[in-house]
Amino acid sequence: MPRMSTATLTSKGQITIPAAVRTALGVDAGDRVEFVEVVPGRFELIAATHSVGELKGMFGKPRKAVSIEAMNAAIAQRGASAK
Repeated sequence: MPRMSTATLTSKGQITIPAAVRTALGVDAGDRVEFVEVVPGRFELIAATHSVGELKGMFGKPRKAVSIEAMNAAIAQRGASAK
């Protein structure tokens, strides 16, 4: 059965991560965490203290390979639309 911990959001948009969660994540004061949207409206809290290599395979295999050129084109297009 999954463990559940609760935290309260302050008026400044801050939360204190419960001690049991900090221990399970292996994070301490000053460490960074990331919020990753796994499905719309649902996020996972991930300790950002690990190397990028350790994250490999976390989200399964991509549906199709994307070339560097396609990535650069998408970045350029998004950058142009943001201006």
